[in-house]
Amino acid sequence: MADNKLFYGDNLDVLRQHIKSESVDLVYLDPPFNSNRNYNVIFGRNQAHSADDAAQIQAFGDTWVWTPTTDEQYVGLIQGGLPTRAADALTAFRTLLGENDAMAYLVNMAPRLLQMHRTLKESGSLWLHCDPTMSHYLKVLLDSIFGAANFRNEVVWQRTGSKGLMARRLANNHDVLLSYQKSDAAKWNLDETFVPYDLNDLDPKTAAKYSNLDDDGRRFELKDITNPNPDRPNLTYEFMGVTRVWRWTKERMQAAYDAGLIVQTAPGRVPRAKKYLDEQRGKPLGDVWADIAPLNSQAAERLGYPTQKPLALMERIIKATTDAGDVVLDPFCGCGTTVDAAQNLGRQWVGIDVTYIAVDLIRKRLRHTYGDDIESTYEVLGIPRDRAGAFALFSHSPFDFERWAVSLVNAQPNEKQVGDRGIDGKARFLLDGSGKNLGTILVSVKGGKSIGPQFVRDLLGTVETQKAEMGILITMAEPTRGIIDAVNHAGTYTHPANEQKFPKVQVITVDRLLKGEKPNVPLTILPYIEAKRARTKNTDEGLF
Repeated sequence: MADNKLFYGDNLDVLRQHIKSESVDLVYLDPPFNSNRNYNVIFGRNQAHSADDAAQIQAFGDTWVWTPTTDEQYVGLIQGGLPTRAADALTAFRTLLGENDAMAYLVNMAPRLLQMHRTLKESGSLWLHCDPTMSHYLKVLLDSIFGAANFRNEVVWQRTGSKGLMARRLANNHDVLLSYQKSDAAKWNLDETFVPYDLNDLDPKTAAKYSNLDDDGRRFELKDITNPNPDRPNLTYEFMGVTRVWRWTKERMQAAYDAGLIVQTAPGRVPRAKKYLDEQRGKPLGDVWADIAPLNSQAAERLGYPTQKPLALMERIIKATTDAGDVVLDPFCGCGTTVDAAQNLGRQWVGIDVTYIAVDLIRKRLRHTYGDDIESTYEVLGIPRDRAGAFALFSHSPFDFERWAVSLVNAQPNEKQVGDRGIDGKARFLLDGSGKNLGTILVSVKGGKSIGPQFVRDLLGTVETQKAEMGILITMAEPTRGIIDAVNHAGTYTHPANEQKFPKVQVITVDRLLKGEKPNVPLTILPYIEAKRARTKNTDEGLF
C-alpha cells in the first residue's frame, strides 16, 4: 500500500474515519476565510445576507456562513462534542460575536482542530496559517485545545510590501502563523532555524564583525582562544612566543596553525583563531519572516490558486519540525504546496481537500514535477472508481461530478459555477511546432439519465461560436441513436501540422473513461503545465 494519501472529501470526516491517533508528525493548515469581504458581512450580528453579499459568498467558495445547520452544530459541540475548555471558548465567542460568518467559521474549525490534535504524535507540531482577521480568535481556540503552555510562536510572514497609503489605517501586508507543539517532547531541528548569510548583502553588524578578508576573499573574524579557567596545567604552554592557558591542546593548536587558521597580528600579541563567515549556520530565525517573497504573477511555481503559498515557506516549516520519513498532514491542501514540499524533502504526506478541482490539480502538479512514476507512491481516496461511485458523486455534488469527469479527458475544469453555455472545461493542444499556438477542445458533461441529440448540436454550436477546434461530450447515460447520428453529421477537424483528421464533436461515456478509454483527440497539454507555459514561454514542457 502507498505511504502517501490524497483524500477528496470533507476533512472532518476523513480525519475521523481514516487518520489514526498519534500518527502524524506535523499538521500544517491554511483554513480558508474570505477576509477581503466587507467586515459588516463577516461580523454583522444576526444579519441576513443581501443579494450582493450572497453573490460574494457564492463566488468565494471557501467561506462558511451561519445557517440553522451551523446553530445545530454549535449546540452539539457545546453539549459534549468538545472538551470543556474548548466548549467554554466557543460559548464566549458566541457571546462576543453573535451569529455571523466569523462565528460559523469558528464552529466549523473547532471539531477539526480537535481531530488534528488527536492525530498528532507527542513529538508533533501544528502550524496554522491565517491572516489578522481571525488569528486572535483562532489562537484562543487553539489554546483551549492544545493548552496555552504548548503555544510556541506567532510568526509574522510579510507577504507583500505596503500597498500605497490607507485613509484610516496602515496597509495590511502580513499573514500570521500560529505554532503549537503537542508536548515538551516535540521535535525541533535547531540547525534548520538559521538563514544562510547573503555574502553580497550583509547587515552592517555582521559585516563589521566579519570585516577581515583572507587572500581568497573569504570573510572572517578573529576569536579569542585563551581559556577562561586559569587552573588548567595541561593546557598551559608557550605558543608563538606567548604563554597562556589555551582552549586547545598544543597538538590541536599546531594543526590549526599549519592550516592557516591561527593569526598573530604582531610579535608578542596573543594569537587568535580565524572564524569564517561562510562556515557559520547563518542568522537565527526570529518570529518575523520578511525573507520569503510571495508568489508574483510570473513565478514559475504559481498555479493561479488564490491562496497559494511559496514552496520556500512550507519547506522551512517542514525542515524545522520533521525528519526524513516523518508524516506531514495538510487538511486544507488546496493546490498542493505542502504535498509538493513534503515529497521533495522525503517526508510522507497526507493531503485532504473538499473540492475535486484541488485534488485533480495536485495530481497533475505531482506528475509534472516528479514524473509519471510518482502515481505509484500515493493513493487517491474518495473519488469514483466505478459507475456507482460516479453516480454517488453526481448525486452529492453535480458540480464536482462535472469537474471530475472533465479531468478524465485531461482537460481543465471550470473553477466556478458560472454561465458557461454548457461548457464545463477546456483542453489545449499544440497547433504547430512553434509551441506558441494552441488549439482548444471544449468539454461538456451531462450526468442525467436522459440525454438527446440537442446536446450534441448545442456543443457544436458553441465550438463554432467560440472558434474552438473540437468538442467532447461526456455522459453518464449511453448515447442514443439520435446522439450518434448527430455526432456523425458534425463533421471533422483537420490538424494543420500533420493533416490528421479527428471528429469535430465526439461523445464518450463515464463507463468507458473509467475503463481507461480516451477520446480521439490530438496530444493535449497538461493543464498545470499550460498555466506555467503562459508565464515562462517554455515550449519544451510536458506533453502526454
